[in-house]
Formats: sequence, C-alpha cells, structure tokens
Amino acid sequence: MSTAKQDRRSSSPCNDRGSSAEIRKAVILARGLGKRMRSPDATAQLATDQMRAADAGMKAMIPIGRPFLDYVLSTLADAGFSQVCLVVGPEHTTIREYYQSVSARRIEISFAIQEEPLGTANALLAAKPFAGREEFLALNSDNYYPVEVFRALRTLGEPGLPAFERETLVRESEIPRERVLRYALLQISPAGYLEKIVEKPDEMPETAGDGEVFISMNCWRFDAGIFRACETVGRSARGEYELPEAVQLGLSSLGLRFKTVPFHTGVLDLSHRSDIAQVARRLAGVKVEL
Repeated sequence: MSTAKQDRRSSSPCNDRGSSAEIRKAVILARGLGKRMRSPDATAQLATDQMRAADAGMKAMIPIGRPFLDYVLSTLADAGFSQVCLVVGPEHTTIREYYQSVSARRIEISFAIQEEPLGTANALLAAKPFAGREEFLALNSDNYYPVEVFRALRTLGEPGLPAFERETLVRESEIPRERVLRYALLQISPAGYLEKIVEKPDEMPETAGDGEVFISMNCWRFDAGIFRACETVGRSARGEYELPEAVQLGLSSLGLRFKTVPFHTGVLDLSHRSDIAQVARRLAGVKVEL
C-alpha cells in the first residue's frame, strides 16, 4: 500500500503523454462528504452497521455483506484493471485501514489524499502522481457500473466516456426520473465525439438527435491533458472545482477530445439511504474477488 499526497505542479502536455490501447490503472473518487447519504430518512430500513456508515456519509463503505466498494473493485479486476488509486480525505482512516488489511490478489490498491473537499476536479489532481503519463480510468465510488462498461473503456484506445441512454438508465437502474437532473447532459457529434457536457441542466430535453438522450455517470478514460484542465478550471456556482466543468474547459480551450461509447444499460447509484436496500437486492449473489 502507498499514499500519494496531492501534486499541483503543471501536467505534461497532451502530446507528451504515455498512451496505450489498453489501460490498467483506475482512480476512484471517494473523498465526497456524503451529504445526501447523511440526511435522515425514516422510510429507509437499515441495519446497525449500515446506519453507522450512512451517518458518517461513507457511501463506499456501506456494508452490503461487505463494503460496497469491494463490488466495484472486483468488477474492475474482472475487466482487466490491476492498479487502483482511492482518492480519500485525511480523515478517512476507516477506508485506508480496511484496504490496508485486505489481502487483494487481483488488484493493487493505493491511496491519494485530497486535503480539502474542493470538488471532483481537485480530487482528481490528487491522483496525478499515481497516473503518471499513462491513460487511466476515473469513476465515482458510489456507483456500480457493469463490467462491459469498464472493458469498453479499457480497450477504447483514446480518452472517452460511456454515454448512458437516459430512459434505459432510469428503467434498468431504478433511478428516480427526477434524480437524472443531477447528471450531466451530453451533446455528441455525428462522429461520436463529445461536443459539450452540461452539468445539472435546468431541464432535460424530451429527445435529442435520433430520439435518444445521453447522459454522463462520471466515468471516464483520461490522459494527462485532464490534469491541465483541472488545474485551470475555476470554481463552480457551488464553490467547487467540478470535473464536468474541467472536461468542458478541455473541450473548448485545451484541445481535448473524448470518444463516446453509447450504452443502453443500468448503473446502480448509492446516493441516498433509500438506495441501500435496492442496491443490496441487485448485488445479491454477485461474487466478489479482490
């Protein structure tokens, strides 16, 4: 196990990066404060250990037989990833102690510390030493993505992201339709490249292009160019450095390109206490092997 402190030095130029058709590194953003998870919900029936983790806002450590993050890590290993960096806060000793004690055969786990909760773009900068000049996957710690999503990005051969079709996502993930407004809306070129990303749009269009609307679930394949975008982006209206806004800055000003991979599938979202029982039901019987 290793711990990497945040590195704010300028990143290498995009054309000076290490590039590979298949990637092996993944960064999991686990620094969030979990405000929605900490909010009381009298309708959620939680076990004592689940309640304790929810009260702490530690979504990744919500026990579903074992910590939720174990399922994510196991799926990454299934997809061929062998190195993972967890971006956590200095106070997240529970996460570090747990994964420092776990015997992982298929995947190597290290840590990067985001000293303050300043948003997802700032969190990604903490993993810059881990990524080095290699392309890597970046994802949330509170989403369970299908293995085929990880496999597609690992072999994509260039920076990109899965584009989830809205209606399928709502239906197969059992995500409330109103929650989709929190997700970023994607505008995609005829060639399949991202043209624009709109974080938390005021309203979602009924249809787009061929009748389908695609959104982001904050899962990306990045190269070193994203670090320059994260260092350059300003604070959002929420006062944070947001990863979707850094991506948009990269698109509009830094020459970054992202290939989209359309998916008609669900993603499990563990944001609220009311999600825990549903996620537990959907993960029942899933084999975990680290």
